[in-house]
Amino acid sequence: MRIISGMYKGKRLIAPKKLPVRPTTDMAKEGLFNILNNRFYLNELKVIDLFAGTGNISFEFASRGTSNIISVDSYSGCVQYISKISKEMDMPISSIKSDVFKFLERTPEKANLIFADPPYDLTESQFHKIADLVFGKNLLLEDGLLIIEHSDQTDLSDNSHFVESRKYGGSVFSFFE
Repeated sequence: MRIISGMYKGKRLIAPKKLPVRPTTDMAKEGLFNILNNRFYLNELKVIDLFAGTGNISFEFASRGTSNIISVDSYSGCVQYISKISKEMDMPISSIKSDVFKFLERTPEKANLIFADPPYDLTESQFHKIADLVFGKNLLLEDGLLIIEHSDQTDLSDNSHFVESRKYGGSVFSFFE
């Protein structure tokens, strides 16, 4: 995994092999951040990264100047890895070990951008539950955005908050407002 742009551009990070993750590909990540750079000033955002895994997306936001990032994952190895790297690189990332659905149900945190990269084998109703909780609990700040990464076998366009999707290889980013 490498950081594509910003202060740590080109930095390669090697996550432990034992982590149960599927990091977002560089091609998909680059496409996503091109979209976000045209919509937001990344240094002004508060970001919540759900199913954070290796921290790939959190590290990219931090490298690009985002100074308020919360990374949530249920696997302690992932949370420990994100904490370790963010401390070593002095990145403003708070890592939280929690089931994402429970976190969304009880968090008081609101963000400009919430990114979720759940396992692709979740049921379609579980993918919808992420959006339902984010919007039901009013977790986005004004003009905020929820992005859910999923396989091209999943279709989330019937959600009332769905705006658009972008496909990169076998990965799709669905955008919700």
